[in-house]
Amino acid sequence: MTSRIADVLIPLALDTAYSYAVPDSLGLKEGDVVQVPLANREVAGVVWGLREGQGGNLKKVSGVIEAPNLSARMRKFLDWIAWYTLAPKGSALAMGLKIPDADRQEVARVGVRLAGALPKRMTPARQKVIEIAGDRAVRLKSELAQAAGVSAGVVDGLIDEGTLETVALLAEPVAHMPDPAFGHTALSDGQRDAADHLVAAMGEEHPPVILLEGVTGSGKTEVYFEAVAEAVRKGRQALILMPEIALTAQFLDRFAARFGVKPATWHSGVTGRRRERLYAAIASGEVKVVAGARSALFLPYADLGLIVVDEEHETAYKQDDGVHYHARDMAVVRGKIENAPVILASATPSIESRVNVERGRYRHVRLPERFGGRSMPQIRAVDLRKEAIPKGRWLSPTLVTAVEQTVARGEQALLFLNRRGYAPLTLCRACAHRYECPNCSSWLVEHRFRRSLVCHHCGHVERTPHACVECGSVDSLVPCGPGVERIAEEAAALFPDKRCIVLSSDFPGGTERLRAELAAVAAGEVDIVIGTQLVAKGHNFPLMTLVGVLDADIGLTSGDPRAAERTFQMLQQVTGRAGRGEKPGRALVQTWQPDHPVIAALISGDAERFYREETRVREMAGLPPFGRLASLIVSAAEREAAEAHARAMALVAEPPPGVTVLGPAEAPLALIRGRYRFRLLVKTEREVDLQGYLRGWMARCPKVRGNTRVSIDVDPQSFL
Repeated sequence: MTSRIADVLIPLALDTAYSYAVPDSLGLKEGDVVQVPLANREVAGVVWGLREGQGGNLKKVSGVIEAPNLSARMRKFLDWIAWYTLAPKGSALAMGLKIPDADRQEVARVGVRLAGALPKRMTPARQKVIEIAGDRAVRLKSELAQAAGVSAGVVDGLIDEGTLETVALLAEPVAHMPDPAFGHTALSDGQRDAADHLVAAMGEEHPPVILLEGVTGSGKTEVYFEAVAEAVRKGRQALILMPEIALTAQFLDRFAARFGVKPATWHSGVTGRRRERLYAAIASGEVKVVAGARSALFLPYADLGLIVVDEEHETAYKQDDGVHYHARDMAVVRGKIENAPVILASATPSIESRVNVERGRYRHVRLPERFGGRSMPQIRAVDLRKEAIPKGRWLSPTLVTAVEQTVARGEQALLFLNRRGYAPLTLCRACAHRYECPNCSSWLVEHRFRRSLVCHHCGHVERTPHACVECGSVDSLVPCGPGVERIAEEAAALFPDKRCIVLSSDFPGGTERLRAELAAVAAGEVDIVIGTQLVAKGHNFPLMTLVGVLDADIGLTSGDPRAAERTFQMLQQVTGRAGRGEKPGRALVQTWQPDHPVIAALISGDAERFYREETRVREMAGLPPFGRLASLIVSAAEREAAEAHARAMALVAEPPPGVTVLGPAEAPLALIRGRYRFRLLVKTEREVDLQGYLRGWMARCPKVRGNTRVSIDVDPQSFL
């Protein structure tokens, strides 16, 4: 007797779907979320396929879970991800499946309004609250306290006395409907032409991938907003991927100015019941525009009509844990599956995207000028071989003078150093002991504001000692090299009457603090900003006219084949923060290598010169995008076990023509989080079936035993 059989994929590190018999009472469809028995427990899974067969000996599907169905397009996308990355299919599914918690109750929203008599004891703070609440409108407690400029405790006191009463509010919508006709931005002729190209692509039968390249301050965001507006007009959904969604208050405000409301946002800060409601609203098509981190790419959109990847060159789009994928590349794949255009926006595109334009795979739309006719900043090198910096200082005399002149005019200066903390290395001047992480092969970074030594790889923290732990010498510890905290200390000494702020992602206070500080900078409440790469990502500071880059050579000495490209992109982006307002900007770049191709291209303003040379070097070496790479990391708690397994893998590599296997060798970071690491690198010609070779190689490899693990990263971005 035949029966219906469901092949159910479970969101665990499993590569196959399990077969279950379907009870006659269940009307299942492919993509339904179901509950099934697995071993001695019940788990959730997704029906990946339905068929007829002999299911008498199979366990039965227990029931259907009320969750959005995963469409055939979504399942195809997850299958493709698993194939490309060599990750288990269940791991790919885990990125796209959110199971609602039936027991989770949404936190009730409570408002307050004026209701009773005046309090027995009146204070100026209470008087302010009562004046604001005099219109008897219902407000959130936090909104009322903020409007009155008092603490929430003042409002609570008035509630306790009966002057204010609480009112239950309806659940806040996860997102409001954007209005494409709300706020038309006055576009320049160049912007209008670019926007027309993007909007026209929305109507094509086979929508393209478009590289939107524009210099910093050219208005790329306003241009691709027109494509978003067209998607909304057509009733379809739009996804805007951003590398730092938690820090994009300016972007959200610009979106609201154009569409009347803010978009739905999806990132790690969206949790609990709101996350579940947002997931369901995206699946139903209720939410039309999502701005999100890379994980937003795996949401179950009902009708995805446009994908925008903002700052497409950013390394933050690479997922290095679990399933190793690059969100920019996967966005292109999802766009093809959804039949939606993909816009890659950047002032400094990746070499890969530029080459895809040259090969005709992507279209190219350029914005070569800043909006409003503003000029690009003048960039000048400060040659540290010729200009001496006083001992114990890190700012050159030229840069110090420039900062003095800038802030004296009421303008802002940015001092950029891509190094967190106070100093990257601490050692004892008496015995030369260096403080190293016990879990990683890296130095501990001093964070003087926190009075701690911190590992930036595993998060290990220890208090900064008063005496050397090796020889016991007191007051012998010496910081070596600068971090942003040390630069802030120097700036405070040089400019004691100026308002300075440090912007770094590892300061206490998290995202909300950073948003407030970025808003303060944009509002002109700060004179001198000292920051890491955090400040280089799309922020608009109208009063900033000077950028000083310290240690511009910092990224040019690594063995990463993308080191030159990333350094150029970083420096181009950060110098582009200058002169975005009404006043012209300039940048001073402190360097020991002013003749290096990266520095020379930056100073000359000839980005094409850099791209031509870097592309030529990549092509000669057969590196991406002209060849392909895969990195295999073998790790274990014991060094000998990791090395032995890596060597055993190398013995059965059997690379065919067009494939080269390098290693094993200790990874540059040989120890991370207590695990020893050995690396093998696979380099192939472009036409080689890299995934097919890797699968065949893994099938020949010995089984992984004990705590040994093998991690495969196709198209690696990190070589540490």
